[in-house]
Amino acid sequence: MTVPYERPWRGVLVATALPLRDDLSVDHGRYAEHCAWLVENGCDGVVPNGSLGEYQVLTPEERAQVVETAVAAVGGDRVMPGVAAYGSAEARRWAEQARDAGCGAVMLLPPNAYRADERSVLAHYAEVARAGLPVVAYNNPVDTKVDLVPELLAKLHGEGHVQAVKEFSGDVRRAYRIAELAPDLDLLVGADDVLLELAVAGAKGWIAGYPNALPGASVRLYRAAVDGDLATARKLYEQLHPLLRWDSQVEFVQAIKLSMDVVGRYGGPCRPPRVPLLPGQRDEVRAATERAVAAGLG
Repeated sequence: MTVPYERPWRGVLVATALPLRDDLSVDHGRYAEHCAWLVENGCDGVVPNGSLGEYQVLTPEERAQVVETAVAAVGGDRVMPGVAAYGSAEARRWAEQARDAGCGAVMLLPPNAYRADERSVLAHYAEVARAGLPVVAYNNPVDTKVDLVPELLAKLHGEGHVQAVKEFSGDVRRAYRIAELAPDLDLLVGADDVLLELAVAGAKGWIAGYPNALPGASVRLYRAAVDGDLATARKLYEQLHPLLRWDSQVEFVQAIKLSMDVVGRYGGPCRPPRVPLLPGQRDEVRAATERAVAAGLG
């Protein structure tokens, strides 16, 4: 299987939803099939053990096996696991596990057990980088309360700790500041509903949620956006945006899994503390997904 990019975090990497059985055990067979299906439908790789993969509620054994399952399904160069943990030593161990499994890179949140200061953030990324794999920073100040502002990202990159950033702040203006301060730091789209804006601003990849349900249309959207075919990209973006915006909602895991069910994939349940969508939310997601399928975006 040919790897499309020298930098394995580029292109469309899907933050994979994790199939759970009715008893909430992990269905590794379905997960392997899902990873392979995403690549077969044009996605460049997968990101297991992100928030969409419900890593916070997995046992260590489950978390390790998820990575191994993805690698066996699509090859390590296409797998970039999330290695977030409360402690730097634990995050480094997850990076080492990813390295030993054959992965090409890892994705790392900043310290998030408390509102970490700059020195703590630098030390955290330095520790995980010692595992020897390229690190993609994940900036999600909404959930972590730690903001990897462009100036801090430039420091992290300048010291060799990170090679790219998944930018989830929603502030598209940061793309230009990051390019000024750290021109060799790859910007990756981190939220589905700012895909077009960040692609126009020079993003090199998309760590994506909704390709779990609609990979073909999502890949066409991304390719058109980065290639400058704005007529095609804008039309697809408008059609998909009623779904893409769910990626920035609290219920994003439940919404994406429901869309998977609607299009004939297997989304399945979530583990607590996530609870099912409210009836109105479920109706909204279902209707938007059905409209996308009717428009030929399935």
